[in-house]
Amino acid sequence: MQNSAKSSWVTDKLMPPIMKFINTKAVTALKNGMVYSLPFIIIGSVFLILANVPYVPVATWLADHGWSAVFAQANNASFGMISIFTVVGIAYVYVRDEGQEALPAGFTALVAFLLLQTMSVPNPVNEAAYKNIDKLPHAVQELLSSPVAGVLNTANMGGQGMIAAIIVGLLVGWSYSAMIKAGWKVTLPEQVPANVAGQFTAMIPAFVVVTVSTAIFAIFKYVFHTDALDWIYQVIQTPLQGMSDSFPAVLLLAFLVTFFWFFGVHGGIIVGAISGAFLIPNSFDNMVARKAGELTLSNPSVHIVTNEFLNNFINMTGSGMTIGLVVFTLVRARSVQLKTLGKIEFIPGLFNINEPFLFGIPMVLNPFLAIPFFLTPVIAAVGTYAIIYFGIVPPLNGVGVPWTTPPIISGLLAGGWQFAIWQAILIAMSTAMYFPFALKYDKMLQKQEAENAAAAEEAATN
Repeated sequence: MQNSAKSSWVTDKLMPPIMKFINTKAVTALKNGMVYSLPFIIIGSVFLILANVPYVPVATWLADHGWSAVFAQANNASFGMISIFTVVGIAYVYVRDEGQEALPAGFTALVAFLLLQTMSVPNPVNEAAYKNIDKLPHAVQELLSSPVAGVLNTANMGGQGMIAAIIVGLLVGWSYSAMIKAGWKVTLPEQVPANVAGQFTAMIPAFVVVTVSTAIFAIFKYVFHTDALDWIYQVIQTPLQGMSDSFPAVLLLAFLVTFFWFFGVHGGIIVGAISGAFLIPNSFDNMVARKAGELTLSNPSVHIVTNEFLNNFINMTGSGMTIGLVVFTLVRARSVQLKTLGKIEFIPGLFNINEPFLFGIPMVLNPFLAIPFFLTPVIAAVGTYAIIYFGIVPPLNGVGVPWTTPPIISGLLAGGWQFAIWQAILIAMSTAMYFPFALKYDKMLQKQEAENAAAAEEAATN
């Protein structure tokens, strides 16, 4: 009765406000808008691997013949531009979900995002790079030390601009949609082609957004002597990335995924969408450090917890790390239900898809398997954090490994052979965790199946 009361309190009191927040327009746009960047993260990661092949003779040959630079260019133009994909995607999804013409909103968000940053980069020729700069004429010194103007800072296009991209995408999506609803649009006669009329519809909201963005840029430039994107990065993103890279954050991530799933809500999507705003930039920072040959925790820009940490270690083989339960069903289960589900789940489980178990066994609201379901990913998270923190293995390399990549292979891609071995250890740990609880649950199912068979036989006889 006590467990039932607790479950009722969670489902009736705790979950409704959580789900209300998760289903807000902003969170939905964030979740669905960031999806547009994922293909380019994966594509860019492939070229990152090609540009940094972990076999010295091949890597040397590629570098000597210029191919490493070519592959790096592909990486920079895809993974290196994730903030652009994010800002466009979020604004697009927000306005699309409002039932309005969405593509102009995405373009408007992109313009605002570009407008809010100073279009310059530090001059590569400075006192550190040129020791005798002070001996040159004063005018030449100023020329060589002044920022290079009229260019985009690609750092803002990547992980450094992620939080700014989310903020701009949401604000533009919201304001653009509100202006369209309020009738702030140019309406042309019916004879005008729809594609042309649509662009005039976007003109007033786009003009307002660009004007406001220009004012914000001017305020940051002349009052705060910086730009909005740099301010957001320093004041908001950097602290949040630091929090996401902490040990308490790892515990929270591991717990929340299974917590939501236990009550029938897709924890992987919910936690992944929100945490991705911080963990994807963490992955990006590690990728940059790897390209520079500085992938070590002594480098303050390198992170322990990345997007791959969540996808390929906490959620390895699916939420709750149910691979151990798969092993049990294949080698020890006696009940028809578990044996049948084990055969169904085996192949999907290898690709980190475990919905057949979550809803078929079910894991949802199942007190018999709750302990391993909650604890196994937590133990995996703690162990993975510890082996990186104490230098037993290097940090994850920032490669965006697709979440459906089978274990062992995903570990090899995300961090090297050490992580492939570690994933094998985690599979053994998962098996040990689930086995005693699954054994008890299997016996209960056997008893139920025997009783049902006896009842069916008796009914047939009568």
